[in-house]
Amino acid sequence: MSSLTASPETSLSRCPAGSFGWTPLISTAGLFFLIGFVTWLNGPLISFVRVAFSLSDIGAFLVPLAFYIAYLLFALPAARIVSRTGLKSGLALALAIMGAGSALFGQCVVLRSYPGALGGLMIIGAGLTLLQVTVNPYVSLLGPHDRAAQRIAIMGLCNKFAGILAPIVLAAMVMHNISGVAEQAQHAASSAEREAILSSFTNAIYWPYLGMAALLGVAACAVFLSNLPDLDPPEALALSAPGFHITPRLGFGMVATFLYVGIEVLAGDAIGTYGQAFGMPLDQTRFFTAFTLFAMMTGYAAGLCLVPRVLSQERCLVLSCVGGMFFAIAAYLTTGYLSVLCVALLGLANAMIMPALFPMAIRDAGRHVPLASALLVMMFSGGACTPQMFVLLKPYIGVQTAFLILAISAYLVLLGYGMWFSSPSETRKSA
Repeated sequence: MSSLTASPETSLSRCPAGSFGWTPLISTAGLFFLIGFVTWLNGPLISFVRVAFSLSDIGAFLVPLAFYIAYLLFALPAARIVSRTGLKSGLALALAIMGAGSALFGQCVVLRSYPGALGGLMIIGAGLTLLQVTVNPYVSLLGPHDRAAQRIAIMGLCNKFAGILAPIVLAAMVMHNISGVAEQAQHAASSAEREAILSSFTNAIYWPYLGMAALLGVAACAVFLSNLPDLDPPEALALSAPGFHITPRLGFGMVATFLYVGIEVLAGDAIGTYGQAFGMPLDQTRFFTAFTLFAMMTGYAAGLCLVPRVLSQERCLVLSCVGGMFFAIAAYLTTGYLSVLCVALLGLANAMIMPALFPMAIRDAGRHVPLASALLVMMFSGGACTPQMFVLLKPYIGVQTAFLILAISAYLVLLGYGMWFSSPSETRKSA
């Protein structure tokens, strides 16, 4: 999940806008690639931990819960850290924290400690929260404000491309025989033999995660020692800041963001579990997250061409919600691979919701845009709750019904927000 949260007017760069050249932009695009890669590993990880630790769906879906709850816990502390360190040092610190979490996750998986592995994912999420809070205003300050949308578009494409690669890379390196491992463990002659099979399987993830930790550590040092421009961070954030209050636009925007991120994560991370409900093997479902991300990247590219030339951001949000409801209903009315395809196509509908939703939510925040942005980042914790609700509901009402109820509920709220807060009367009220 990436937050393309430009919050520019409240921060001043130490260098004239537009004087930085291409190097900082390319470096920052690389950071967005890392954000996408790390975030969208969660989909195949759900299948991995289910086999490696012999978990139920509820236990396996603690993966997105541990990861996304970090946004709720650490968004405001992260913003305070950035206000003290500056944006460049904040980027380096965020990468170092993510590296530490990756190393802890790999080590705890090898030691067969699931609570420790979840702790590692939460640390990765904390570092990612700091990176999100830091890198978004950094992008907005790297050049002229009137071209910020183009820079944000580049970052979004890098993020989604990494999201497509992440499940494919992990599946190829670690999970290439996951169905065979699950079957061997299930039919093992003794608990010792079963443990040996699963230990061999979990050892395969150690070096990839250790390598990712090393890469993140190198990236942290490179950012810290680089000649990237050091930009002034947003002012320190506090909910008691003079003149700040949560307006209806921002408050309902927080609810909408919570629900949107939940359904985005559900369509990306739970699509494998959704496919398994139709009897599809793990060797196939491990790649399904990449399909959702490919659809999302396609939608994002289409949005870049259509908004605002053909559609306004608000109209795009409304149409995206209608499209999301259509694909959710189609998934419910079909079965097998066609139903899974409809779930993947939710990525197409979801792509342009956040780029439209975020600016709408912070429109009347004035000089408190950084604080409003941090509150919206906290709402990314919806990615922790919605998947858990899905696995709790599906044993009682079925996988398709559970998915439909959660998706339609989210899209209806988002549709209402888009229609109400983009109306002329509401615009005048909140101006």
